[in-house]
Amino acid sequence: MKHILVTGASAGIGRATAELFLDKGWRVGVMARRGAVLEEVFGGYANAVLLPGDVTRERDVEEVFARFAAEAGRIDVLFNNAGMFGRADTIDGLTLEEWRQVIDLNITGMFLCARAAFAQMKAQDPQGGRIINNGSISAHVPREGSIAYTTSKHAVTGMTRTLSLDGRLYDIACGQIDIGNARTELLQGLIDRDPENPPPSMDVSHAAESVLHMAELPLNANVQFMTVMATKMPYIGRG
Repeated sequence: MKHILVTGASAGIGRATAELFLDKGWRVGVMARRGAVLEEVFGGYANAVLLPGDVTRERDVEEVFARFAAEAGRIDVLFNNAGMFGRADTIDGLTLEEWRQVIDLNITGMFLCARAAFAQMKAQDPQGGRIINNGSISAHVPREGSIAYTTSKHAVTGMTRTLSLDGRLYDIACGQIDIGNARTELLQGLIDRDPENPPPSMDVSHAAESVLHMAELPLNANVQFMTVMATKMPYIGRG
């Protein structure tokens, strides 16, 4: 049995991905702040390890990763997924608190989880593992009113590249999946802004299946960057 830890697992892409891996027989550590929701969604799975915690809190992350590694014996994959979009506005309308909330979750939280996974993968025997960071189409081109989110996702790309380079000595692979318009609660907020002209979207299961493909590769192969998106998104040629 292989072992994956999924952050932001209580909803959206994280939940869909965790459920798919559980159905495929993986042992899945599901991390999210809402412990009651984790129990409601994953309590019936024998191969789920419920890990309530906040990825922006260093102590929470350290305790969660140590617990999962102890229960599972190792961590084969981290799906570094937890994130948020934040309130849409131009830069002059965004407060410092709103900026920091997005940056803290999308960058610092991802850093803390990658650091914990990297240390465990480096120490375990056999050595190695895979970190999959959830980027975004916004890691390439922005939406309007997304200054904090877009900045954070560009930073995730830099993190992915550096982890890939630093991980080579230890058989730690790192890749990034950039997802466009999977139907989740996050996308619903954009749909609600203009219900008469909803953006093109795809079922969230396609994002989860793409993560599974990346995770199932042997460590001598890596998807460095993958873009999976609704076909009719104005991504190609946006600008």
